[in-house]
Amino acid sequence: MKRREFITLLGGTAAAWSANARAQQQFERMGRIGVLMNLSADDPESVARVAAFQESLRDLGWIVGRNIQMDVRWAPGNFGDNRKYAAELVALAPDAILASTTVALGPLLELTRTIPIVFVNATDPVGGGYVESLARPSGNATGFLLFEYSMSAKWLELLKEIAPRLSRVAVLRDPTIAAGTGQFGAIQAVAPALGVELHPLNIRDAGEIERALGAFARGANGGLIVTASTLATLHRELIVTLAARQKLPAIYFFRFFVARGGLISYGPNPIDPYRRAASYVDRILKGEKPGDLPVQAPTKYELAINLKTAKMLGLEIPATVLARADEVIE
Repeated sequence: MKRREFITLLGGTAAAWSANARAQQQFERMGRIGVLMNLSADDPESVARVAAFQESLRDLGWIVGRNIQMDVRWAPGNFGDNRKYAAELVALAPDAILASTTVALGPLLELTRTIPIVFVNATDPVGGGYVESLARPSGNATGFLLFEYSMSAKWLELLKEIAPRLSRVAVLRDPTIAAGTGQFGAIQAVAPALGVELHPLNIRDAGEIERALGAFARGANGGLIVTASTLATLHRELIVTLAARQKLPAIYFFRFFVARGGLISYGPNPIDPYRRAASYVDRILKGEKPGDLPVQAPTKYELAINLKTAKMLGLEIPATVLARADEVIE
């Protein structure tokens, strides 16, 4: 080999080695991720969600304690705690923050417009001013929707299908979040055609839930829709117990209500977005901008039915509904 060719080859090889070394060093550096959860640290649902996120990160090569550090804060249902823990995470200047629901997203975006944020199970981020559009968020936040408001109408349709005598339906909602109004509006749009009178029940704590449901249940032919909110998730055991005590056919937004004795649920898998969020965090850690990553909607909605509860309420679930169910608890 001639001397000039050898030097050229050596230089090219060295450049390749250098590029590979830089890429490897970037991948193996200790990254830092903040996580702001909307549930408590001892809530099994919350633990499962963080575990799914961490497991998916591990599958992508990010291992806590080796090349990634994870700081988790738990703020169950308290706006003051959300503000406090959001400020703590922002002060740590992480490479990215995972925000669990809109409850966590809002305080974070009030504090930073530079740290990348990946949100999960959020409702209407465009209407809330958190992103410019779903296709191109443009700012420092992107992530995964809980669902679009229009699917809330399906709750009333399903409830009427399994309990056709219903003429009155209470809609349990959190009035402090925009999603409470948005979901109610979608349900209200289909109520006249189904011959149902809606009763919005605004709730803020356990005592108010018990009083509101007790008062509503005094009337006949009643049912219950529990709209999606952190408040409803925190008080899920109480709500399921009260619905059973008051003999109210009820539909919920997540499957875990049905696993605890609720009648029926229709909604997305609450853990799946945490797995999917890991891929966005991975891309951000490797240099992509959150504003260039589109906000994604759920890929699947699950229908779960508890036949034991149906029997207790004296309901026979139609075969057409059972055939559509993803899970039937007997």
